[in-house]
Amino acid sequence: MLLRVLSFLLLQGLGALLGLWLAPQDLQVRGGLVGMLAAGTLWVLVDFTRGLRVLQWLRRDDVSDVPLKFGLWGAVAERARRMARVREQATRESDRRLQDFLSALQASPNGVLLLDAAGRIEWLNQMAATHFGLDPERDQLQHMVNLVRDPAFTAYVASGDYRGSVTMPGRGHTAAHPLRLSVQLHPYGDGRRLLLSRDITALEQAEAMRRDFVANVSHEIRTPLTVLSGFVETLRTLPLDQGERARYLDLMAQQAGRMQSLVSDLLTLSRLEGSPLPGAGEWSSVPVLLTQLEQEGRALSAVLNPPMAGPAQTLVFEPAPACELGGMATELHSACSNLVSNAVRYTPPGGEVRCSWLLHEDGRGEFFVQDSGPGIAPEHIPRLTERFYRVDRSRSRDTGGTGLGLAIVKHVAQRHGAELKIESVVGKGSRFAIIFPASRVRRLPA
Repeated sequence: MLLRVLSFLLLQGLGALLGLWLAPQDLQVRGGLVGMLAAGTLWVLVDFTRGLRVLQWLRRDDVSDVPLKFGLWGAVAERARRMARVREQATRESDRRLQDFLSALQASPNGVLLLDAAGRIEWLNQMAATHFGLDPERDQLQHMVNLVRDPAFTAYVASGDYRGSVTMPGRGHTAAHPLRLSVQLHPYGDGRRLLLSRDITALEQAEAMRRDFVANVSHEIRTPLTVLSGFVETLRTLPLDQGERARYLDLMAQQAGRMQSLVSDLLTLSRLEGSPLPGAGEWSSVPVLLTQLEQEGRALSAVLNPPMAGPAQTLVFEPAPACELGGMATELHSACSNLVSNAVRYTPPGGEVRCSWLLHEDGRGEFFVQDSGPGIAPEHIPRLTERFYRVDRSRSRDTGGTGLGLAIVKHVAQRHGAELKIESVVGKGSRFAIIFPASRVRRLPA
């Protein structure tokens, strides 16, 4: 500021001297005044021009370089440039944080949707677009209730009570492929609302499976308990001869064995779901495993198909190649034994059960059991590994099945990285195979 005053005074002095020098002898005082006025006017014009340059520079978007380096206007321009840079940095930082926040919302497994005070869509992430079948660009500023016409959702929005959530079907919901959403609104700001949607299909299915599981276990245990209670009451109240008493005790033993098998399978499933995955450090001989399965299968076939009841089943156990299977031996034996016992139970007298082990060229191993039983309709195959699922309930109970065998097989296969493959033709029989990865199969010298 001092330099600015000094420059003005200096120019005034120069103007006065120049006016005195150019004016006549008798008009020197007037000449000095005119010189000072001219010098002041010149100084104001120059200063105005400098200020105008700074103003035009400020009006441009590019403030990377200042138009003036010195003087008051130069200091003003430099100060403005610094403030603009600080503001640009703050804006960039705000934009970066906003983008990070939006990216986090995009990565959210839940749907996030912002509504203005009128209920129009301001922003939504891709998950919300998937849940409600919306387009993030096309449906912006559209009323949400016009796009989602579920009656439960419409009533929930109109109620104004957002303390709880509402459950509704998502876009594309069908009986074969259900999609259930839990939706809740959260007011914020000046009348705006945050809508959160969550896919609860798996939770509802798990809850339904839990209810079915409890009901099935209760039913499976109640039936033999009812039979046992009836026999016990009969033995207590009626005078029976030795033969009748022995027959009742045999039936009671069968029902007790049925309950014991059910509890054993339930414990096996619980252990499989709660224990860590098996490693590949334990190796079991495949020929020895098939020998054990053959002994068990023939023993079960002899019990279910006594010689007097009709033609015997044909059980074929083909020789296994020299190899070993990596994993937990008890689990592998349980899974393979379940497949063999199921085939024996469901194959009628005179039918054939074939069991073998194959080595694929890529190193994988396949254990399969093929029977000539009644076969399974295609609509039942996807549900065979569900707990207590039976194609023919009466037939399953007659053969002593618990309805948990294939569930155990599926869990053992998954724990060993294997695949359970089921093929069946109604009236011709079924083929169940467990295909183990190459990392679980080790060839041995012949």
